[in-house]
Amino acid sequence: MNVEPESMRAAINRLKRAQGQLNAVVRMLEEGQDCKAIVTQLSAVSSAVDKAGFSIIATNLQECLAHPERGGDVAELEKMFLSLA
Repeated sequence: MNVEPESMRAAINRLKRAQGQLNAVVRMLEEGQDCKAIVTQLSAVSSAVDKAGFSIIATNLQECLAHPERGGDVAELEKMFLSLA
């Protein structure tokens, strides 16, 4: 399933922010910062990545429903969705 990059803009931006957060977590670990702060940031990164995944699936599902002639596989999207749950 291919989707136009522009329709993925929100997911791309979310993943870029998560990438920055993850870099900050690595830096925090290297600097020996507080464990609670590190785990809090890891939780935020994990949530951002999960939301990006769900957003990608939702966008693809919308495309499948709007354009069934393109042959989108709803069953495959369901499997992807469940893999994130």
